[in-house]
Amino acid sequence: MPFVYTSDGTALHVRDMGRGRPVILIHGWPLNGDMWSFQIPALLDAGYRVITYDRRGFGLSDHAATGYDYDTLSDDLDAIVKELNLRDATLIGFSMGGGEVARYIARHGHDRIKQAGFIGAVPPFLLKTKDNPDGIDSEIFEEIKTQIRIDRFAFLRSFAPTFYGQKEAGDDVSNGVLDWTFLMASQASPVATLACVDAWSKTDFRPDLASLKIPSIVVHGAADETVPVTVSGRLTAQALSKSTYKEYDGAGHGLFVTFAHRLNQDLLSFLKG
Repeated sequence: MPFVYTSDGTALHVRDMGRGRPVILIHGWPLNGDMWSFQIPALLDAGYRVITYDRRGFGLSDHAATGYDYDTLSDDLDAIVKELNLRDATLIGFSMGGGEVARYIARHGHDRIKQAGFIGAVPPFLLKTKDNPDGIDSEIFEEIKTQIRIDRFAFLRSFAPTFYGQKEAGDDVSNGVLDWTFLMASQASPVATLACVDAWSKTDFRPDLASLKIPSIVVHGAADETVPVTVSGRLTAQALSKSTYKEYDGAGHGLFVTFAHRLNQDLLSFLKG
């Protein structure tokens, strides 16, 4: 079943692989479901059913003009969960995808969900406000949007090295990985690329995390310059009542590549637990 249709008729490209207990992997911005290429074989080899999909506006999914708020995005996820009739599933979201995990459970409950994972994820709340004084200034996000409007492809080229934290020892990635990342990001629509900056930077997930009562794993890079651990991973782990927290020294944002083996081992240990 390569496509699942949402309530507004948007076609989402879905990859459903293997058998066993389902694990849904939700990609980050501005990538698509292929970003999990380093995790999929390990999960399949361990006997899990692995589901990835491209968020609306990204990859092979419809490039819709609207729907880039987290209520709609979590409803899109719910359409997949119900269409595939998933039970006892684990939701794992990277970066922006962590927002979908939090909002999905707050909005749709966890009757079908057994565990949750937040990998380099944006919750609880990135934006600096009066009640979130340690957040990130809005001007930084506006500058990202300005660069995207001027030359989206130049921005994506310059974004990738920082994304992987190449300034950290041991975090160097190949030119092939950088090219692969650029190609994934280039597949996204310009509308989605822009609109999702507001979604992941301005959405407050603190109330959503309060409703999450299932076992969760939080993994974050200590050297993440894209989603700093001090305003995200550490606070998410503190907010969750049943969380396992893993912080990787020297890891940048793209730890699904640079620390793939360690991440895979931690995910498999969590899934078995």
